[in-house]
Amino acid sequence: MQSRISEAIQLDSQPVAVIFTDEQPAGALMFAAGKWGCVVAMFAAAARGRTVAFDSSTHGCKISGVSRCLRGSDIEPPGGLDYFLSHGKGQGYPYDERFPEGEGYKRTPELARMFIDALPTTSIPQRYVVLRPLSEIDPSAEPPVLVCMFGDADQISALTLLANYGREAGDNVTMPMGAGCHTVALLPYQESLSETPRAVVGCTDITARPHIKAGHLSFTVPWRMFVEMEGNVGGSFLERHAWQRLLSRRERRDARTRVPADG
Repeated sequence: MQSRISEAIQLDSQPVAVIFTDEQPAGALMFAAGKWGCVVAMFAAAARGRTVAFDSSTHGCKISGVSRCLRGSDIEPPGGLDYFLSHGKGQGYPYDERFPEGEGYKRTPELARMFIDALPTTSIPQRYVVLRPLSEIDPSAEPPVLVCMFGDADQISALTLLANYGREAGDNVTMPMGAGCHTVALLPYQESLSETPRAVVGCTDITARPHIKAGHLSFTVPWRMFVEMEGNVGGSFLERHAWQRLLSRRERRDARTRVPADG
């Protein structure tokens, strides 16, 4: 499937289709069973053209958004996730080597625990979560659940406007706190179950940000909302002066930074 949105906003990478299936794709990139790995890195690989698959033993980070879709995960780091997300645990933290250093994302373990307990957990009936470049799928044969795109501030701005273009209210995009995998997979999946789903801006998790291009964020859309947005490209601001002016600015910037062929 070719995306009108991707062409109109000139995405640097492919939109990623998130698919639930019982069939493992041939040649799919997967984590080794039981080994840790960052799910956001796999989304970035899919945006570069790879097919990726996860199952209950190859979902990388055991507390990730993907693992919370494949099964309820109660595995936590030594000392507890509430301490890990806040100030760490141990005598004279963070210097006690028995426990990981706290990330400082919540002020107290109590606030961290409330955040953790509020995260949704589900168990999809299918065996695999598969990530494919959107251009390589036929939605009628392999319907996605979500579509994830990576873009810079101009592109995320355009996606936000387009998400609200055909709707009455202006709050059809949310930007919640969460791990990178929560914001590209788990929270958008929960939105997909809503009568009026919203898009989710994500990858604000600074631990996961090294896995994506500097200055970019993710924008994940439930499939039926993505189809709605695709149908709204024609006649919208994406064909008018304000957006074309931003595209011209991007082209001038890219021309300045492009390495000459002979150098």
